[in-house]
Amino acid sequence: MILNYSMRPLTLTNKEITAEALLRMAEKIEGAWIGLRIAGLLLILSGWKSTAVAKLFHISRPSVIEWIKKANREGVRGVKDKPRFGRPGKLNEEVSKVLEDALSKSPQEYGLSRFRWDGVVVVEFLRKNLSIGIKPRQARNWLKQLGYVRKRPVHRYLQASEKGVKEFRQSVEKKS
Repeated sequence: MILNYSMRPLTLTNKEITAEALLRMAEKIEGAWIGLRIAGLLLILSGWKSTAVAKLFHISRPSVIEWIKKANREGVRGVKDKPRFGRPGKLNEEVSKVLEDALSKSPQEYGLSRFRWDGVVVVEFLRKNLSIGIKPRQARNWLKQLGYVRKRPVHRYLQASEKGVKEFRQSVEKKS
């Protein structure tokens, strides 16, 4: 038997494949969270701690503990979600596509008087273009669901060079 020591483990090199991207995808695919729940419970069965499973799936530890309690209480049936009652959400696939398209452009292209998108601007856009009335907090939740993060612009001051400082002083000095 010939052993080849030069074999390296296969790794993911595509920058698009991140835990966050995969979990966002799981949010969109119906039933994907059931698969994650099953994987999490299998890890628990193989000896993993709930904290490690929570870190792996980027969820809270109490969520994993709830999975375990539900599985202990209901058995295999506890893995599946029960139907939820209440009014269906307004963010359907059609609205999601329109909003994502809009977010790729400037708010000013839609006649909005802001330079960047935030909850308030999304509320105004939805009201004007799709006749959907939501509050800014819900708009921020939608932005998060679509994978956008809230970032404020950072203002940085350029450091002047010694040469620039000398030139400035010379131009300001009185010439007598």
